[in-house]
Amino acid sequence: MTHDDTTADAVTGPGGTPPGPSAVRAGDPSADTNPVRDASGGEAPSPVDAALPPELAPAALSLFGDRLDVAAAYAELLATDGVVRGLIGPREAPRIWDRHLLNCAAVAERIPADATVLDVGSGAGLPGLVLAIARPDLTVTLIEPLARRTSFLIEVVERLGLTRSVRVFRGRADEAASGSSGREPISGEIVTARAVAPLDRLAAWSLPLAVRGGRLLALKGASAAEEISEHAEVVARLGGGEPAVHLCGVGVIDPPTTVVEIVRERMVGPPRPAGGKRSHGARPRRR
Repeated sequence: MTHDDTTADAVTGPGGTPPGPSAVRAGDPSADTNPVRDASGGEAPSPVDAALPPELAPAALSLFGDRLDVAAAYAELLATDGVVRGLIGPREAPRIWDRHLLNCAAVAERIPADATVLDVGSGAGLPGLVLAIARPDLTVTLIEPLARRTSFLIEVVERLGLTRSVRVFRGRADEAASGSSGREPISGEIVTARAVAPLDRLAAWSLPLAVRGGRLLALKGASAAEEISEHAEVVARLGGGEPAVHLCGVGVIDPPTTVVEIVRERMVGPPRPAGGKRSHGARPRRR
């Protein structure tokens, strides 16, 4: 889920532009008759790989409720199209529920009702799409710079019937915050990110997207406390409050999801670029 890929205009979603040509889907009369291959050249995995393990069913029902069927449809798309198109590794397919869907859905407990959520470096839609499925009250924008990923996200949003609550923004987080290429800046009450960057860079990209008093929810692993200790000063300079660690899904999933939460306490402008214009009255340097 890199952040520095080539960017282009925003695509799809409420008020967005229509997506470009979609990848050929199974059953399309124009599809190739040869077997679909995954990114490694092997045959595409079976949808069986996305089946919900019986031991995880209680947790899935607790986190998704009556939206469990939508979550199951998303799991199948990840395990099939997501693997074929290189967004999910083949070995991840059997672990989609515990490692990805349930891990992301648990974060919903940190998000207030009817919130606007911006998902930075969304990749295959984790955690943004999962949160949109688990919480239909949320309005979610998936921010992703890479074209093949945004193409996948657009198709998934349409196929899952989420176009009313989810849109896809093709571009970097700083472009979304500043409103580049004639687009309006976007902001939200909650900014999410998973496996995007260390906390200092992630805060620099994400906090400008949060309204004052809004929060960054960064899904982290065992390194959470270490990252906070190393980058707390940088976070403070960016206008963030003291980072706090929360465990989400305690008693529902094992292990629970580790989330670093940062409140945007101050509105800090972007740093002045080096070599900028001199102030009026400054004398030119003699050569």
